[in-house]
Amino acid sequence: MSMNPTPMQKICTPYRRHRGFTLIELLVVLAILTMLAGVVGPKVLDKLGSSKAKTAGIQISEIEKALEVYKLDVGRFPTTEEGLDALVNKPASAMGWTGPYVKGGVPMDPWNKAYKYTGTGANGGVEILSLGADGAAGGEGENADIRNKQ
Repeated sequence: MSMNPTPMQKICTPYRRHRGFTLIELLVVLAILTMLAGVVGPKVLDKLGSSKAKTAGIQISEIEKALEVYKLDVGRFPTTEEGLDALVNKPASAMGWTGPYVKGGVPMDPWNKAYKYTGTGANGGVEILSLGADGAAGGEGENADIRNKQ
């Protein structure tokens, strides 16, 4: 008799039981994944918060540029009462208005709140402000206020 099984014997032989993972192996893998999530998760969330602050800064810069073009056309910045809406809709007192100056309307801040605007601030400038994630003045981190540089 030969020790090598024939093809027919291979087919007729009952299937061997395949070894699976033990409970201990699965628990070790889950523990490793949990530790990785604990280390990486907060860093990813921190980057998300800082990216929203950067987005707000970029949007404020773009609004500021649109206000400069408005000032070139009209001869002044919009008043506080006219607000940022003056970039999209012509105010009654704005002679020379050739807008809209912002495509698609004035954007909301990354936290889906309207930007605060104060016209003719110190040095004849304007203030554009996002109150951050908490929507309240002041704060730190993601809750910090973001404003244009005057």
